[in-house]
Amino acid sequence: MISIRFLILTICFITTFFNIAAISKEEENMTIFYDHNGLAELTRQGGTVSESGVYSVWLWAKDGANVHLELAGKKFSPTHTGEATGKLSWAKVGEVALEKDQEFKVNIQVEDRHSYFDYRPEAVGQMVLSLNPEFNPALSSELMRVLGDSPGPVDDRRITEIRHGDMTYTLPEYKTKEEWLKRAKEYRYHILVSNGLYPMPEKTPLNAKIFGKVEYEDYTIEKVYFESYPGFLVTGNLYRPKGKKGPFPSIANPHGHWSNGRLENSDGGSIPGRCINFAKQGIVAFAYDMVGRNDSTQVAHDFREDSAALWGINLMALQLWNSIRVIDFLQSLPDVDPERIGCTGASGGGTQTFMLMAVDDRVKVAAPVNMISAHFQGGCNCENAHNLRLDMYNVEIGAMMAPRPLLLISATGDWTANTPQVEYPDIRRIYKLFGAEDKVHSVQIDAPHNYNKDSREPVYAWFGKWLLGTDEKEKFKEQPFEIPPKEDMLVFQYVEHPFPEIDTRALVNYLIRSSEKRLNALKPKDQDSLERFREIMEISIRHSLAAEYPKTDDTVVDSMGEVKRPNFTAERLLVGRKDKGDKIPAVLYIPAELNEEATGTLVVHENGKAALVDAANATPNDLVAGLLKQGQAVLAIDCFLTGEYNSPFARTKRNEDVRYFTTFNRTDTALRVQDVLTGLAYLKSRTEVSSVNLVGLGKAGLWSLLARSLAPNVARTAVDVAEFDNDNDDLFVSELFVPSLRRAGDFRTAGALIAPSELFIHNTGNAFNVDWIADVYEAIDAESKLIVQKEKATDAKIVGWLAD
Repeated sequence: MISIRFLILTICFITTFFNIAAISKEEENMTIFYDHNGLAELTRQGGTVSESGVYSVWLWAKDGANVHLELAGKKFSPTHTGEATGKLSWAKVGEVALEKDQEFKVNIQVEDRHSYFDYRPEAVGQMVLSLNPEFNPALSSELMRVLGDSPGPVDDRRITEIRHGDMTYTLPEYKTKEEWLKRAKEYRYHILVSNGLYPMPEKTPLNAKIFGKVEYEDYTIEKVYFESYPGFLVTGNLYRPKGKKGPFPSIANPHGHWSNGRLENSDGGSIPGRCINFAKQGIVAFAYDMVGRNDSTQVAHDFREDSAALWGINLMALQLWNSIRVIDFLQSLPDVDPERIGCTGASGGGTQTFMLMAVDDRVKVAAPVNMISAHFQGGCNCENAHNLRLDMYNVEIGAMMAPRPLLLISATGDWTANTPQVEYPDIRRIYKLFGAEDKVHSVQIDAPHNYNKDSREPVYAWFGKWLLGTDEKEKFKEQPFEIPPKEDMLVFQYVEHPFPEIDTRALVNYLIRSSEKRLNALKPKDQDSLERFREIMEISIRHSLAAEYPKTDDTVVDSMGEVKRPNFTAERLLVGRKDKGDKIPAVLYIPAELNEEATGTLVVHENGKAALVDAANATPNDLVAGLLKQGQAVLAIDCFLTGEYNSPFARTKRNEDVRYFTTFNRTDTALRVQDVLTGLAYLKSRTEVSSVNLVGLGKAGLWSLLARSLAPNVARTAVDVAEFDNDNDDLFVSELFVPSLRRAGDFRTAGALIAPSELFIHNTGNAFNVDWIADVYEAIDAESKLIVQKEKATDAKIVGWLAD
């Protein structure tokens, strides 16, 4: 027999999936909701009720479905028999007597012949049993849904428009240099945050070792290793001019995914041949390993972990940091002119080149080869940091070189085939803003993907012009070169690796410890240091979340009708931002007696706005009702993929099967944080609202705490932190994944940015650690404005605190 346990489980599922109250407070008015999945279970296993009586039976189904219901042996007349419109409506089927704890069976057919769950499964959305003869579920639905009779889900572009690395991107129009510089500054911050490099790590001693010199007539080759992080090595070969007087310009040479890495010497590309020719021309060249190639063995080249990504640790991050330290190394050499530094590489080395030149102004001249494309952004972990290309693409990153000299080498036989017609003109438009069109140039080679001799010679000439000060291209024709045996080039062919104990896990642990040390060093100790903390860490958490508080005129709203009740009016809305395509289902409750200069409170529930409705009584729940009684307006929203982002028949999911999904798309958590910010901005824009509060319930309390750190002018914030263990990376990955969030200081930074505003954190349990936040409030003499409660706060306590 099916027990009451099954009924409770069904009710719990309904509550979490469709966000509605399952049972009214008065047992004599018991009302039970079965959602689509609950109905399926009911037809298979039957059910029971915990109170005997005559139950009204309601069905929510598509018009034209011709639904036949048999319940507890009673056959009801068919409902929803009209024209098939695809719209949903409520119909009272009739009444049935049910006995307490006595199993009843349910059978549903549609179109008078097909078993409901064998055919047309998207026909019946809900069934309701109610002991209240006056109950009408349509009255509850009009408070819970803004889509009305449409099954949904809501038409939010963020669900269907998935960015990826193989789509075609276009450069936005930038009208002034100032406009571009403002955008480029934000891009630079974003690159650094995405790669765990903001705030910048400590530049520990390089402890460089240069040895194993091989001498030729006019150049030398040496083996090099140095520590970019303590014990984590950059390995490569240093090519120096011989018989010339320095100081010399220098060029960093990252390599692509050649089978032999930095030692590749083939018709398609020769890294040693290129570097030897640079040395012959009077330039110091350093060719260094990708992480996980040749002598770089401490971290594998396929490294990619979500838990590490929380700290901004990824393969691109390691390579970009290595490249930054390469510039440090080159500038430390006595025979190098520190003001004449260049960089060039092909394919994946081209990616390393334009990433380095975008964030490090010490690179004075650059030549990324066969890589910058509007329709291909890179196909390796080392080119796709989490969060990197949410709002930008490689052409924009390349344009960040402006106005420094930039040469684009492309090939007819790869993804740079369109460079002369597409990517080069786009980047040239940015250079034009600086009046520096002469500093950007394009050369295309008729060849497949390469860095061959024909590609190398224009690169030699480009660096000759800008680093050696000569336009005589004939001087830069490639000269014959001799390469030592491979074993004489490999750094650890004849010597032992000095740090065999430093592997991936050791490096990740070091970087996490360093991140924590850096955050604690910035921890505010007074008001002045709090302001300094804001200047630095607001950038970090904003770019980690990739969210922003909309400007007043950037919010847009579609009215979906209103509901008038004796004590309030409920406006049903779709709220979004200009040109973003987001449509957040929302209900704005306005009390009949609205206070002058009223406060508006945004209430966010992890299961959406319907969870704030007492569905059995068709009224707002105690929290919303209490705020309305205080004369406050209340905005309830469905954050991304909650509530009406789902149809009655299935949960909505984005297609995350594209490669490097989180490189190009915000995570669900980040989008939910954005929705909280958009809701706050819209509520503040209402003319009848003078101040705003924020309440987050369940896991939405976590979203709200993060959002509040980026939202100005919120009077009071009450957040349920759902006993979340904020020291557990695994939980962050499974329940709150946002790349780089932990390095940005997570809830600690959020709390510090909120200070000294009123903040109520509850339901910490024994898991959520608030000590760091409490220390900040104490340091700025604002202890009274922070309330922390171990238990989950009651609705009455939240209302009382907000109204105090």
